[in-house]
Amino acid sequence: MNPIILIPARMAATRLPGKPLADIAGKPMIVRVLERAKLSGIRDIAVACDSEAIAAAVEKAGGRAVLTDPNLPSGSDRIWQALTKIDPQEKHDIVLNLQGDMPTFEPMVIQKTLALLDDPAIDIATPVAEIIDEKEKTDPSVVKTVMAGNRALYFSRAAVPHGDGPLYHHIGLYAYLRPALKKFVALPPSPLEKREKLEQLRALEAGMTIGVARVEAVPLGVDTPEALQKAREWYEQKN
Repeated sequence: MNPIILIPARMAATRLPGKPLADIAGKPMIVRVLERAKLSGIRDIAVACDSEAIAAAVEKAGGRAVLTDPNLPSGSDRIWQALTKIDPQEKHDIVLNLQGDMPTFEPMVIQKTLALLDDPAIDIATPVAEIIDEKEKTDPSVVKTVMAGNRALYFSRAAVPHGDGPLYHHIGLYAYLRPALKKFVALPPSPLEKREKLEQLRALEAGMTIGVARVEAVPLGVDTPEALQKAREWYEQKN
């Protein structure tokens, strides 16, 4: 395996514009995510961004940034464009898409997710954590994963599967075999993807296999001022 971590980041976030540069304990959020990614032990990491300001912040912190088209429709498209720019020789056979708004992400989750790709039948791997907060079970902003063993059957904003038993919160990290990412970004948006507004359903509808790694906790996703404040408090306590 020769993996690379690509972190998509864009300035025009709907609910929290400019959030990659939001200050968290003296550093921009995108730099905090980059620092967490480095702790995974994976050597090759880059930020795929849509603005010079993000690139400058990353490079000032000693990281690598790749400018991508600001009009790309998704983070997956952004990392694919960045990958083709920085690795045209196709040296990297696995691509990890780590969201740029998870500054409390646990690095060990990357390795646990990556290990699923040892199975040649899996195209994409992603982590989940059991939902503990009852309110999250019916919260449409919390994406649930329906699984059979370590394979994803479906993702939904609804409380599925119905009945007794645990529900699992999907975490926004994807590890792709490179051919799987290439195939995925070439596919048109699928009917279920458009209905649920969940991009990963496109892969399932196309017959691709998504493996699931169960982890202990969901990292904080920062897309509101309230979540940003929680991230700042997390770093204050950590320090």
